[in-house]
Amino acid sequence: MEEKFIEVFIQCYFIAFGVILGGSIIGSFSSFTVGEAPLAAILRIARSLRIWAIAAAIGGTFDALKGILDGTTIDWFKQILLIVSAMGGVKTAMTILEWFTEGNPI
Repeated sequence: MEEKFIEVFIQCYFIAFGVILGGSIIGSFSSFTVGEAPLAAILRIARSLRIWAIAAAIGGTFDALKGILDGTTIDWFKQILLIVSAMGGVKTAMTILEWFTEGNPI
């Protein structure tokens, strides 16, 4: 990886956070236009975006996995930390959306 690890770590967190928060709020506009409850759609969309947010956040970092075959375990450890960072961004966004919708869909 050309960039510093801390920069990539923070970027993974906020990319996953943004995918969940932005995708679910923007996606709920479609429910509003067809006359359904947008708050219920926010949680439904956010739950379905979780794995895609993690995949989007760590998308370009899978090149480090070929380092495992070369015997460098530091790249493996960094990859695990990036996945944990993306999972943290998803969890934070889900918590904010649950607060916003009061945890129960209408």
